[in-house]
Amino acid sequence: MTHAFQARLDQLYKAESRRVLATLIRLLGDFDLAEEALHEAFAAALAQWPKDGIPGNPRAWLVSTGRFKAIDQLRRKARFDVSYEDVAERLEAELATEEEEEHGIEDDRLRLIFTCCHPSLAPEAQLALTLREVCGLTTEEIASAFLIPTPTLAQRIVRAKAKIRDARIPYQVPEANQLPQRLQSVLHAIYLIFNEGYSASAGDNLIRHDLAAEAIRLAHLLCKLLPEPEAEGLLALLLLQDSRRAARVSADGDLILLEQQDRALWDQQQINEGANLVLRALASRRFGPYTLQAAIAAIHAEAASVETTDWPQIVGLYDALLELTPSPVIELNRAVAVAMRDGPEQGLLLIDALLARGALTDYHLSHAARADLYRRLGQKDEARAAYQRALALAQQGPEQRFLARRLAELDAG
Repeated sequence: MTHAFQARLDQLYKAESRRVLATLIRLLGDFDLAEEALHEAFAAALAQWPKDGIPGNPRAWLVSTGRFKAIDQLRRKARFDVSYEDVAERLEAELATEEEEEHGIEDDRLRLIFTCCHPSLAPEAQLALTLREVCGLTTEEIASAFLIPTPTLAQRIVRAKAKIRDARIPYQVPEANQLPQRLQSVLHAIYLIFNEGYSASAGDNLIRHDLAAEAIRLAHLLCKLLPEPEAEGLLALLLLQDSRRAARVSADGDLILLEQQDRALWDQQQINEGANLVLRALASRRFGPYTLQAAIAAIHAEAASVETTDWPQIVGLYDALLELTPSPVIELNRAVAVAMRDGPEQGLLLIDALLARGALTDYHLSHAARADLYRRLGQKDEARAAYQRALALAQQGPEQRFLARRLAELDAG
């Protein structure tokens, strides 16, 4: 086998394996059987295509071959368990009467996304299953990203598949009256994947490029298959946030705040695409919280500097966002924007009111924000105490180093 052929097969696997898997899951009705069939189909391609050539429609060939391999496997299992014989006969009967339609394969990918993000599954199970089945990440990669043991993550995926099987969760895009609730589960899973890539919850690396890229790819796919305004709003948010990636971390892996970032490094193509998506989603008047967050990100991305940023408009968007989805974290972000509009004292009043309610007391960013506002006011003792509290709570290496530097700067006068 030539190097060029191996490269072509690798390219096909990367481009087609998730599409083929989605169709096999629909045809076979079983995640594990479909995964085994997928690998057997590619193994058969590796054996046959060097001799026979790559077929004109490799995706259809892989689906058909995978399905036959699954039936053969069920026949072998039927020697030891007769219940498999019934399944094999049903699949053969369907194969004899069904004409596979190429346009249905993209629909299969959308079905798979909604199946993995069914609201009856716990959010962490939705996340793990989506990364495994839709994105194709390995169990080890997912476990590493979320800092949990691989066996724990594997069990989470196994239980999610069992729940789908036992509860007979349908492998389909929901009806129109169910779409808002179900779409929200899908968007939330993609958002969480991106968040972990954009700002890892712990560890020595601030950014996990692979996870952020997978989330953007998934959001693009969702918009292509289901162009809903809030899906476009989420994609806009991810693009706008990711556009600053090259400027957020120094060569040494240290955190660079927005006000100190080199805006020439921001990705203008992503900014333009994200801003256009925001405008389209807002114009639909059927937008939600992701679109509003994207609108805030667009104002930041299009401003020439922190000083020229339209802070009054950002505060107004946070007001609208709080009406849609009340959240202490959104209140904290609004307080920081108010501080930029009205001065540090006003921001401190709002953050202190949050903490007095018992909200975000163990959230390092609330204390880091207080520390920065005290620093801007020249109140070093209060700033030092807040930085120390933030440092004690931070779990991420770059953020810990940043907070330690701020403390050192205070001590140095």
